[in-house]
Amino acid sequence: MSRAEVITIFSHNRTDDVAGPLRRVLELARESATQVRLPPAEVEKHGVPAQDGVLLDAEPDGDTDLALVLGGDGTILSTLRRFAGRDVPVFAVNFGAIGFLATVEPWELDDGVRRALAGDFDVLPLPALSADTAEGGAVAVNDMSFHRRHNGRVAEIAYSVEREELGKVRCDGLVVSTPAGSTGYNLANGGPVLAWGVEGYVVSFIAPHTLTARSLVVAPGDALEVSNRSAEEALEMTTDGRPARPLAPDAKVTIRFEDARTLLAQTPGATFYHRLRDKFGRLAY
Repeated sequence: MSRAEVITIFSHNRTDDVAGPLRRVLELARESATQVRLPPAEVEKHGVPAQDGVLLDAEPDGDTDLALVLGGDGTILSTLRRFAGRDVPVFAVNFGAIGFLATVEPWELDDGVRRALAGDFDVLPLPALSADTAEGGAVAVNDMSFHRRHNGRVAEIAYSVEREELGKVRCDGLVVSTPAGSTGYNLANGGPVLAWGVEGYVVSFIAPHTLTARSLVVAPGDALEVSNRSAEEALEMTTDGRPARPLAPDAKVTIRFEDARTLLAQTPGATFYHRLRDKFGRLAY
């Protein structure tokens, strides 16, 4: 990557954790003559005063060379979604619990930010999931999930691939994950971990009321259709863990795999397998 002339910063809401790091990022950007764009939410959270080289109350979706995140996976995912389909890498400093998608850790802040500003990083294209519903489209970088409502009845969910119905299961829900998202909700369901670079996506059930429900890895070009077979209860649909919209009784949604939809920055030489071991520990043997 070439040097970043303009960066836009996003941070999570635990301001005590990132206030100092944000000030340091502004100092490093000033040293390298890089313009910083701060959206209104960031200015309000941190009370950033007017200063040279910093554009306050910048449009979050405006033109930028790089998105720099100070936060955990939730903030990283929201930023990846924001710039989906655009040539804007997301470089993240981990200030979350796990930070599986983070580029560097907090103790690497100075070196990491200098790398980010200099363009000294690899860019990993990540796929996404797109959904077509009656209420409009939705995009997820990690996963889309469908849940029975709190205090609601057990869900009845059917799914089809390329118009072939493969199952109807009474369960608490269903999760559709990209390879990047396979280490999240899907992993908790006992679904397979998909290495980054695998072309395809995985379907797994949440607490299925059967011994025969199994996870399925779907080919990248095949469309998945999820149907709510309940005649009375709506399902809650989420994208990357955030509420999206309800799926009404007898309604359906079509989900497709979209390759290389977002760009994640990685330090040179970093691999998925090193990240997996570092974040989750060595596999037991």
